[in-house]
Amino acid sequence: MMDDVDDIHPLFHGAPKTTEFRKLRKRLVREVREAIDTYGMVKKGDRWLVCLSGGKDSYTLLAILTELQWRGVLPVDILACNLDQGQPNFPATVLPEFLSKMGVPHRIEYQDTYSIVVDKIPQGRTMCALCSRLRRGNLYRIAREEGCSAVVLGHHRDDILETFFMNLFHGGRLATMPPRLLNEDGDLFVHRPLAFVAEADCEAFASAMKYPIIPCDLCGSQEGLQRQQVKQLLDGWEARTPGRRQVMFRALMNARPSHLLDPNLFDFAGLMAEAADPDAPPHLRAAE
Repeated sequence: MMDDVDDIHPLFHGAPKTTEFRKLRKRLVREVREAIDTYGMVKKGDRWLVCLSGGKDSYTLLAILTELQWRGVLPVDILACNLDQGQPNFPATVLPEFLSKMGVPHRIEYQDTYSIVVDKIPQGRTMCALCSRLRRGNLYRIAREEGCSAVVLGHHRDDILETFFMNLFHGGRLATMPPRLLNEDGDLFVHRPLAFVAEADCEAFASAMKYPIIPCDLCGSQEGLQRQQVKQLLDGWEARTPGRRQVMFRALMNARPSHLLDPNLFDFAGLMAEAADPDAPPHLRAAE
């Protein structure tokens, strides 16, 4: 189907005609559709606030969602949104011009959260957590103002895997960023349709399309971040054993509570020997 039409939307104008790029594009579409279907993200007639930072991941997210919408398999309205957080030297005209040129409905919001972050966080400390909280609060507000049911973010497979290991190493818990989440107020969903997409594919796609990438100079430039350390660790594993990232990611989809240690997830105290009570439910019998 994708080979029948070359440029179905302005976001794909100038797309490379190579077989390699066609395979990449098909893979991205397939993986995004799989994540959307697997986690039940779509309700017909919904309106999504698709967050666009200007990085490779959010450009890929916007392009693939727009393609799915264009093909009639994503029955939602899309509103692209960029939150200009007042970072020095931020090229404020790049995204409005790009989105207007592409004919993408959008909202550009200016909120100087940068000044708050640099005032509250001591020099040399990681700014990501506070910056993220302030950004998320503003995005929730904008979503409500625009009548959106979901805030849609560009976190990909590698972000999710890195967050898992950060929680494991530094947080003492087994947790990561879920593909679908209901916010604390219970009125908005957070969706991550790139959950099955590799970071390398986002980079290859955005580079091939020559989208105007805007770097994050606030936190992206800080050295020694825990996330960077985890990324380097995963890079090393992947280099030694290609495909290791995907195997570990699939493990997040194959949890076995009876083979972990959390008594809130499994009734270990209620276990009984099968020989003593053969009629006991399977989940209360001794684990193999």
